[in-house]
Amino acid sequence: MQIRNEVQGTPEWLQTRLGMITGSGMSRLITSTGKRSTSAEGYINQLIAERITGQQTPVHVTAAMERGSELEGQARSYYEMIFDSAVKQVGFCIHDQFEDIGISPDGLILDPNTHKFYGLEIKCPSASTQVAYLRAGKVPTEYVAQVQACIWVADADYWDFISWHPQMKPLLIRVFRDDDFIGEMAAICQEAIESINYNVEKLRSKQ
Repeated sequence: MQIRNEVQGTPEWLQTRLGMITGSGMSRLITSTGKRSTSAEGYINQLIAERITGQQTPVHVTAAMERGSELEGQARSYYEMIFDSAVKQVGFCIHDQFEDIGISPDGLILDPNTHKFYGLEIKCPSASTQVAYLRAGKVPTEYVAQVQACIWVADADYWDFISWHPQMKPLLIRVFRDDDFIGEMAAICQEAIESINYNVEKLRSKQ
């Protein structure tokens, strides 16, 4: 894993991840059951466009996203206290073999036993959504691919998922590596990368 140190959310960080398959976008390529998503072509088109134009796809910042940015530090501090572990904040992390794929972890932690990194995925939902997550007691379907993508890129054995609301009980789940799912993800990503590279070259040649 190649660790970049641009601060997440800055123009430098956005430029680093331009046109790349990201952990947060992985669910647009693969479903939680390991099948190619119906939204894959739309995501591929987005990444092709980013590479040709050199411009990031505009993102509408919602109230929920702003809330997450404000509360993420609280969740990280809670995690450090509970596990007595130092959480390292980093920028964009790129897969060692697939340089078109990367993640933006909410934190990395060094396992003292294996001396390998594992990481933290933080979500800060509304109160009603937090209740739904707590009642289900598992990683929400929409984040399964993202968490496994983090494990894959970091070559980790597991990843910790935390859903945080300051007035409610947190949901904390340790997600272990699913090699079957990661194998399917790698195949789908390889196909997507080949399509992106082919079409970028094809469309640029017509300019």
